[in-house]
Amino acid sequence: METILFDTDYIIDFLRGKSSSRDAISEPLSQSRAYICILTVYELYAGMRPGEKEATEDCVNAFQIEPVTLEIAKKAGTMRFNYRQKGVTLSIVDCIIAETARANNRLLATMNKKHYPDVKFYL
Repeated sequence: METILFDTDYIIDFLRGKSSSRDAISEPLSQSRAYICILTVYELYAGMRPGEKEATEDCVNAFQIEPVTLEIAKKAGTMRFNYRQKGVTLSIVDCIIAETARANNRLLATMNKKHYPDVKFYL
């Protein structure tokens, strides 16, 4: 079975009780096929609302966390540079998340597919 790297948007919606995200995450999570990038943890904590800390910590602890390696950082930088040369600006975090999924042969679950050119998607 394929493993899935969930983008921050799915995790935020999951934490806020949106059924579409809950449905997408529940099965892979119960089967230990659900991952998040360490930068998703950063984004979650950066945008956390008052009163969400415990739920956020429980959620983060439920996923397997992918680190950012030197190789991922290099490829993400190259990806961003190459797209910028084409006139397309991608965020640093999105490039790192995309390359984390690619380096680990994971599908990417995101609601923002335009942020991730040339990536295999879960949904």
